[in-house]
Amino acid sequence: MATKEEILEELKEAVIEYEEDDCVEAAQKVLDNPDLLTPMDGVLDGLAAGMEKVGELFDSHEYFVPEVLMCADALYAGLDVLRPHITLSETGPRASVVLGSVQGDVHDIGKNLVKMMFDIAGWDVHDLGRDVPLEEFVEKQLATGSDVLAMSAMMTTTMLGMKKVIAMVKEKNPDCLIMLGGAPLTRDVANLFGADGYAESAGNAVSEGIKMIGNLRKFEKGEVE
Repeated sequence: MATKEEILEELKEAVIEYEEDDCVEAAQKVLDNPDLLTPMDGVLDGLAAGMEKVGELFDSHEYFVPEVLMCADALYAGLDVLRPHITLSETGPRASVVLGSVQGDVHDIGKNLVKMMFDIAGWDVHDLGRDVPLEEFVEKQLATGSDVLAMSAMMTTTMLGMKKVIAMVKEKNPDCLIMLGGAPLTRDVANLFGADGYAESAGNAVSEGIKMIGNLRKFEKGEVE
């Protein structure tokens, strides 16, 4: 019979080696051994811990974006098994986010990594995908009342649409937090547009998204306030 440590190691390795089937199998072992560990243990100390290692491999240029995305697919395969068995608070998800790549922009690598972070955190995620019409961001945010609206753009021409969305959303829902990401943006531009948060580039979003997963693990374990 496998130990808790062995099951968690299987989950981590399945993510690192981007083996979706192995990840599903290891996630099932978590469910089959409720006396050893909880589904949340599997998510945080197995899947997310594996993704942290992937982040190190990305930072050291041993892995590149294609490998990271395959690792993300493996993580999601395991998450699909475990998430239905994780009991969130009675109030439902902790928070909600609407996210997507703005109209005219088909790049979504950074956006997808940020989506993963919110998924692991148990947020209610409304992913609009890529090349999203500006009005759709506004309509979805108002319809869901999301706490956060996250937009990404990889071209200067599409970046300008973010300013319009922010103005429209803030006029109707000033409490909504706006996160922006993408290569053409700078922190000054994000501030000028009226955003509340900013990620430097797709590559930065990969690193930062994974670091935020690490911070989430510490938070869940009570290691940070």
